[in-house]
Amino acid sequence: APPAFFEVHAENYFGDGGLPHRQLAALGARMPLSVHGVGLSIGGIDPPDPTHLARLRGLLARHPVAQFSEHLAWSSHGGVHYPDLLPLRYDAMSLVRVCTHVAQVQDALGRNLLLENPSTYVEIEGGDFPEPEFLAAVVARTGCGLLLDVNNVHVSCRNHGHDPHAYLDALPLQQVGEIHLAGHAAVDDGEGGTLLVDDHGSAVADVVWRLYRRVLALAGPRPTLIEWDTDVPAYPVLRAQAAQADACLRAAALGRAA
Repeated sequence: APPAFFEVHAENYFGDGGLPHRQLAALGARMPLSVHGVGLSIGGIDPPDPTHLARLRGLLARHPVAQFSEHLAWSSHGGVHYPDLLPLRYDAMSLVRVCTHVAQVQDALGRNLLLENPSTYVEIEGGDFPEPEFLAAVVARTGCGLLLDVNNVHVSCRNHGHDPHAYLDALPLQQVGEIHLAGHAAVDDGEGGTLLVDDHGSAVADVVWRLYRRVLALAGPRPTLIEWDTDVPAYPVLRAQAAQADACLRAAALGRAA
């Protein structure tokens, strides 16, 4: 079976024309498109950049996009852009700021976005909320949805000693509009321990598949993307991963275990 939908990074299509847009138009004629942003810096101090928002608005107007998503993270400050999605402190001030930024983005785009839970490698002290409660509060205040990255749940909970099942229980799972799955790597943390890194460079781990099946049992089937960006294998390997996700989705639709 062909893919059910196609996802692209928004910033790769900010040009005015050319082959990328012709390719995206051809794909959009065959299947739904999901646009995933990486540069809005919703968790940052500065408001969303107006030029970036204008380009994004133009992209979403140009192609038949089913949904748009961004990250609960920051990647720019004071006009300087960083090549990573960085964590924020989950306190009351951050909640107000993130909700304001989400509302500004949604007003500018004329649609609700899906906000993705991040993979994190440090926790910033002084927070008022655990991460899932923070996400739930943003959803409640702004009406946005969630892009639930199940691999990020496992990676972050493993890195910080949290229970991934309790994390999922604290989320408004009915507001999940899309799910991401991916592989991760284990690296030396420099202190004699192991750090998990969301590197999108291997098959989805068994523990992540188990969490995914739990999410589907609680929330029902949701559009699911498997991210594999580095050390990309032959296509049959990717199709096998997609088939495994499809089996989980079909089983959830029938109310039984995959």
